[in-house]
Amino acid sequence: MSQETLVEDITGLFHVWVAGWAGCRGYRTSTEGRFPAVLRADTSGEWEVFASEPTPDEFAALATKTAEAPARVLTILTHDPARFTGLAAKHGLNVTSDSQTMMIVDMETQDAEDPWLSDDDLSLSTFEQDGVHYAEVRSGDAMAASGRMFVVGDTAVFDKIITEPAFQRRGLGSFIMRALAAQAFGHDVRTGLLLASTDGQKLYSHLGWTTVARVLMLSASQDGADLSLS
Repeated sequence: MSQETLVEDITGLFHVWVAGWAGCRGYRTSTEGRFPAVLRADTSGEWEVFASEPTPDEFAALATKTAEAPARVLTILTHDPARFTGLAAKHGLNVTSDSQTMMIVDMETQDAEDPWLSDDDLSLSTFEQDGVHYAEVRSGDAMAASGRMFVVGDTAVFDKIITEPAFQRRGLGSFIMRALAAQAFGHDVRTGLLLASTDGQKLYSHLGWTTVARVLMLSASQDGADLSLS
């Protein structure tokens, strides 16, 4: 596969992921040139622009726009994080996160059956609201683990896969992923996409997911956040 084809492929995946991520969270979307943008109304109240392998001129224009407000974020999907780290410094932006990756899976490799909990103290609930599919595991009234998923075309985008600290190392992250995958198979899905933190990458790799590219978050401020959770 040529570099040009690879860039086109990850650009398409990035657009699908942004649409699914925004769908999961009810965010308003727009565009900045050819790049998707999302209004983070529940956090910064500012726009975040997403770009895959922008050209130097495109990056310069996006960086200038980003630097106009400290809360604005430019998120880059790339196979060359060092290049964009250097460009960020040149244009006065800080790298606020560089540990996340985009990951992909062939949904045919995922378990289509509803999972079951071996711990009688835990209970699973799944539901759908406004196109967003949810899975939650509770211990009594306490949330133990949760996640959500939104379908864009033939792609299931997974988001906010969280296991609360008191319930970690009990396999609940894998359980939530299986519960969401079972809901995804109610649609004609072929592919799964998500953004993964460092810890999440270990879990998803174990479940058969592979890394597509690195994710850099850039801002005029020093504040950063994990897109998969925040």
